[in-house]
Amino acid sequence: MKIAFASAALPKTGVLVVFATESGKLTGPAQSVDKASKGQLSKAIKAANFEGKKDQIVDCLACGDYARVLVVGLGKADSITPLDAEMLGGTIAGALQGAKATFAAIAAVPQEGISEAEMAALIASGASLRVYSFDGYKSKKPEKAKVLESLTIHVSAPDKAKAAFAPFAAIREGNHFARDLVNEPANILYPAEFASRAKQLAKAGVKIEILSPAQMKKLGMGALLGVAQGSPFEARMVVMHWEGGKKGDQPVAFVGKGVTFDTGGISIKPAAGMEDMKGDMGGAACVTGLMLALAKRKAKVNVVGAIGLVENAIDGNAQRPGDVVKSMSGQTIAVLNTDAEGRLVLADVLWYVQDKYKPKFMINLATLTGAILVALGKEHAGLFSNNDELASRISEAGYATGEKVWRMPLTPAYDKMIDSDIADMKNIGGRFAGSITAAQFLQRFVNKVPWAHLDVAGTAMDAEKSAINQSWGSGWGVRLLNKLVADHYEK
Repeated sequence: MKIAFASAALPKTGVLVVFATESGKLTGPAQSVDKASKGQLSKAIKAANFEGKKDQIVDCLACGDYARVLVVGLGKADSITPLDAEMLGGTIAGALQGAKATFAAIAAVPQEGISEAEMAALIASGASLRVYSFDGYKSKKPEKAKVLESLTIHVSAPDKAKAAFAPFAAIREGNHFARDLVNEPANILYPAEFASRAKQLAKAGVKIEILSPAQMKKLGMGALLGVAQGSPFEARMVVMHWEGGKKGDQPVAFVGKGVTFDTGGISIKPAAGMEDMKGDMGGAACVTGLMLALAKRKAKVNVVGAIGLVENAIDGNAQRPGDVVKSMSGQTIAVLNTDAEGRLVLADVLWYVQDKYKPKFMINLATLTGAILVALGKEHAGLFSNNDELASRISEAGYATGEKVWRMPLTPAYDKMIDSDIADMKNIGGRFAGSITAAQFLQRFVNKVPWAHLDVAGTAMDAEKSAINQSWGSGWGVRLLNKLVADHYEK
């Protein structure tokens, strides 16, 4: 969808979107549209018992000289937040798609605490996130008439709105890239292909390193490689560098679990729902999309993004329950359940990143446990951290972007649950506290670097639909982590 900003007169063709506050009071340009329609817009509002409540919509056809006018409710004008404005853009785009509009215009209005330019940019952001689709494998494409091709937002200062939208456009691109990765089927997106797609970020200025199985073996990554040994698709590790800060400044680091398909290995998963395991690389998808977004908006910070890419499959060479593997850290792991594989992948990638790059912090994202869904559903991702300041900043960014997290405990008592009789640790802790013991396992590989683990099993794939996301693969985390970096780590 093409987005433009203009100061020209409101168009009378296509669909025009105007606003009203609670009690049905028309605001800004909506009043002039009502006057031009000789009160027809007001009559439509009255007939529909429209009260201007949040997201309430009235559709006025042949509204005077205007072909079609949508009146959208803002709710209480003094309570609109930037997130509300972004969600509003998604709601509008959804209504326009439902109306089968190809071209539409929005008459933006400032709100208390939000300038006209910022309001326009936020609406445009929400709309551009909403219109994402993944239909490349359909032999019959959607009819052209059902595709919203162009959206023009009318403001008094288009240049200011365009400048305000620029970073949102970069974030949208990163989010959509992440969604594409999660939505791809596993026969198309295997580890080497994922790595190949990550190489596309070089066009945006991201430096890319791809480690082969031989290189990882030389580094001693026995935990990661053990997961991959049952698949015909070789493992990869991709390290992405964005150098937007001062030369020599410590980077911030993001690490993603990239299991391109997870059968569970010999500890095989039930057949029902196994098709969803194509999304078990949602953490890696987020990190890759985030790196693209940061590069596209020229973020003034040094960033390392690292993803471990494997397929957890079954053949005669597959890892067995009871095997012991040696991680890059030198610590040994008794693999009691081959379906607890994501933590094995992350163990080696986390150790590699903290050891080589000495980052200010590390945040890893992983569709790690079903237990986090039991605890939090799909409303929040699980947050585990060894650093209160970092955890607080992530939480704040989560609420600001709508990508919410909930902090979970880490304590020595839980850590004891993964001690092993024959190795340094085991990869599961038993029936209880599954998401916590998984986090305790990861903590053993961060070496006291400020660190947070986000368990995104309920939010990265098959997430709850929202005004700005109707996709199975949500791209969850790109907006949150971009906000975190922008607010606290750019100079």
